[in-house]
Amino acid sequence: MKKGLLIVFSGPSGVGKGTIITKLMKIEDLRLCYSVSMTTREKREGEIDGVNYFFVSEEEFKKAIYDGELLEHAVFVDHFYGTPKKYVEEKRSEGFNVLLEIDTVGAKQVMNQMKYDDECISIFLVPPSLEELEARIRHRASETEEVVHKRLRKATQELKETFRYQYIVCNDDVDKAVDSIAKIIREAMQKVKDEA
Repeated sequence: MKKGLLIVFSGPSGVGKGTIITKLMKIEDLRLCYSVSMTTREKREGEIDGVNYFFVSEEEFKKAIYDGELLEHAVFVDHFYGTPKKYVEEKRSEGFNVLLEIDTVGAKQVMNQMKYDDECISIFLVPPSLEELEARIRHRASETEEVVHKRLRKATQELKETFRYQYIVCNDDVDKAVDSIAKIIREAMQKVKDEA
């Protein structure tokens, strides 16, 4: 059994990452496994430790940073979030391709650590245009005007980071985007197989 890939997957809010991941996870030959993050926030009702998140204290989280046990970490709304190396490596050694959905800041940290790993690929999902992205965010009709503008400002910043990624996929059609990403993953899997 070959070691699995680490797939760094980013894209601005509203671009459709969730929809695409749901469809990708159903494609059996991709052998995808979703990366589970570590967090210091409280467990919500129905969440399971080790499935939704690894729930830890702030002290445990800071120790994990100090001991170099995280691929990346960030603070978001007063809570720490990070990707545990051990979980990712365990899943990869079981032959799973670990999908890490992450923002550009975290992705940069991961890619810096993984730059000598040929089995790490990075994919950035872009909208057909910023106008289309704005329309999608507004279509949710769940956010205030201020939040919409904030998301669009962040998206503009994130789109400037696409040069760091190996692959850029446009989500102008969900099924086409899913097919493109599945093809990228299959080709990377084949390359690893050929080199073994």
